Amino acid sequence: MDITLINYLPFVPLIILGLALLIQVYFLLFVYTKLALYKVRDLDKGIARTPPLSVVICARNEEVNLKDNLELVLNQDYPDYEVVVVNDCSFDDSEWVLKEFSEKYPQLKVVSLKEDVRFKHGKKFAVTMGIKAAKNEQMVFTDADCRPASVHWLRNIGSAFDKERKIVLGYSPYTKYPGFLNYFIRFETFHTALSYLSHALKRNPYMGVGRNLAYTKSLFFEGKGFASHMHILSGDDDLFVNQNGNRYNTNICIHPDAHVWSEPKRDWASYSVQKARHHGASEAYKGKHKWMLSLQVGSAVTFYMFLILSFILYTAWWPYLLGAYFLRLIIQLLVYSPCMKKLQVGDLLLSLPIMDIFFYFYTSFNGFFSLLRKDVRWK
Repeated sequence: MDITLINYLPFVPLIILGLALLIQVYFLLFVYTKLALYKVRDLDKGIARTPPLSVVICARNEEVNLKDNLELVLNQDYPDYEVVVVNDCSFDDSEWVLKEFSEKYPQLKVVSLKEDVRFKHGKKFAVTMGIKAAKNEQMVFTDADCRPASVHWLRNIGSAFDKERKIVLGYSPYTKYPGFLNYFIRFETFHTALSYLSHALKRNPYMGVGRNLAYTKSLFFEGKGFASHMHILSGDDDLFVNQNGNRYNTNICIHPDAHVWSEPKRDWASYSVQKARHHGASEAYKGKHKWMLSLQVGSAVTFYMFLILSFILYTAWWPYLLGAYFLRLIIQLLVYSPCMKKLQVGDLLLSLPIMDIFFYFYTSFNGFFSLLRKDVRWK
């Protein structure tokens, strides 16, 4: 072995640490700043586009949530829209709840699916049936357990469509409750949104969230719907965007009035199952997007692991190692602060040093163990 190379071997951990830091700084300064600098403008009703919209909601045994949230969707301040609810094989009283709403709201259309003993379908089939029943070209998707932040939700989403923009990525935060799990879920949701919104602004859309997502019917059928990934349990939202989004056809809509709030999981077991299902969809992302996300998460985990190792191996260098840590943290605080304000989770900023470490290691471990999990149900 070359004598020069041997001389550098004792410093390999520092070299790896430095590379991981550089990759992290790249994502912070050249990707996430796209969202940090993004201007969220108030809607001008006088000139805002208001294309006819179809809101599609798939509901399986969602009696309580339909009672609590559907009326908020049906009472939007929007000139021309319908709401298509797919009652997907429910065995609770969803049918009667929807019948009662239908008598009051003529813009509500109900599609009822019945269980077939020979054909067990997932959510993508229900979504497809909802899309086929929708009469309008522009469609907006959400879930039964979600509630729009305001009556101007659809006005904001509708205005984000134009001749080129056929996909609109919205944002769906979780309700705040006491406890570490809720804190973490809201941080993870913020970080996910930070990533997919920033990359969309960088003209590299790779996913969206079905709780607040819109796209056109023609784009759905031109891309053959969910045909290429119908076998995957989840992915009616992120895989569709991953396969059909491009630098020209994707827009974002994150005005506070356009947020759609959701109820978070209340225990770690349910949350882990949810994340494992989502991870299963990410395995079908385009290669460049899988590499991009692996690099982002992997460099963060590597940074923390080799920072700790370097503190052990190079105790005399602790001021420089501490400097590397605080350099990354300060850049994070400067970039995350405006992003958190835009996404209504400003209270999470002070917990960043702890939540960031937990987020990356939990994501890595849960992603690994999700490979061993099998699930065939969406509800």
